[in-house]
Amino acid sequence: MARKNYSEEFRRQAVDLYESTPGATVRGIAEDLGIVRGTLRHWLETYGTGKKTAADGTLTSSPLQSKNSSKSPSAPEGETPEQKIARLQARVNELEVETTKLTTEREILQRAAKYFGRGDALVSRFQFVADNSATFEVKRLCELVEIERSSFYAWLKAAPAREERARADAELATRIRAVHGQDSTQGAPRITAELNDGAPVGDCVNHKRVARVMRAEGIRGYVKKRRVRTTIPEPSGQKYPDLLKRDFTAEAPNRRYVGDITYLPLADGTNLYLATVIDCYSRRLAGWAVADHMRTELVEDALKAAAAARGSLKGAIFHSDHGSVYCSKDYAKLCKRLGVTQSMGAVGSSADNALAESFNATMKREVLQDTACWSDEPTCRRQVFRWLVRYNTRRRHTWCGYLSPSTYEARRAATLPTAA
Repeated sequence: MARKNYSEEFRRQAVDLYESTPGATVRGIAEDLGIVRGTLRHWLETYGTGKKTAADGTLTSSPLQSKNSSKSPSAPEGETPEQKIARLQARVNELEVETTKLTTEREILQRAAKYFGRGDALVSRFQFVADNSATFEVKRLCELVEIERSSFYAWLKAAPAREERARADAELATRIRAVHGQDSTQGAPRITAELNDGAPVGDCVNHKRVARVMRAEGIRGYVKKRRVRTTIPEPSGQKYPDLLKRDFTAEAPNRRYVGDITYLPLADGTNLYLATVIDCYSRRLAGWAVADHMRTELVEDALKAAAAARGSLKGAIFHSDHGSVYCSKDYAKLCKRLGVTQSMGAVGSSADNALAESFNATMKREVLQDTACWSDEPTCRRQVFRWLVRYNTRRRHTWCGYLSPSTYEARRAATLPTAA
């Protein structure tokens, strides 16, 4: 069953996939994503950059780019030499103005390049405008670096408060180094306790602030390296009975779901995380979410995406492991609001959630193949997005008789007897 409603994020990712895939065609990408070509063409007109990657990897103009390019005005009939000279002189003046504008923009962007390599891109843009406001017009600077003038002036007005916070953070960093120097194994919680020991109530420091300053200053306690864990049991969390008993089948769509979290390793040593919601009936990936954290919002976003794709999850069962995010009160509230009944396998038993585990292994094996990790975050998000969508619309699944999950559901729905 094809989706009728697509989020703006999905549309932008589809456009990015077309523009960044070497030699991609509208027809091929549309078939991979399970949409009609006209829909993708409309998205490209709305969100596209007018550029695409050719088969050899070079960046070229998109063939879909508007063909109504600007042309020089043609000479009117019966134009006298004097009129022609005046017209051409006016055109020269226009081009000189445009050249001056482009030269100014290039100079501004050349100056801005060194700013954009810093940590906070937005703050860097504000700082760039502030540093160059005496040379160029603030309005033009804000337009080129794509920020609102009101936001820039608000940032400028808050400069004294930022300076005061920076001074206070520098003082705190000095105190943290002194405590850390005595015992380098200490992390933020222990250092916070040490700093607050015996201090007046008004001088106590929050552990989140200590952790932030430690990250900024590169101060950390000793942590033994180990493999990435995506299932973190929560002893105080709520437990639910196993309603599937390793029976990963369903009599109809939207009855039983399984889900899990898996990590997506990046070349810089960090990870992204993927949360899934898979229909046991067709193995269709009803919902998913990718983020750079494993907080409860990750699995909540995946379940909300499934609810949006299916229209409703009322009466469905969702089965997972005992990860802390699945045991959280916030997730339980979301399930209750959506009418979903939670189910959990035994602690430490991957077989109790084998369908979700197998899906994660297949995805990473087929996307990464012989590569150990993704080169960077944008590449990871792009490749995972394409595989996940193509999994539903094009990838043939043995469970579905070598049909894609979406095709399997559509054909089974067509053969079911209708009510009299």
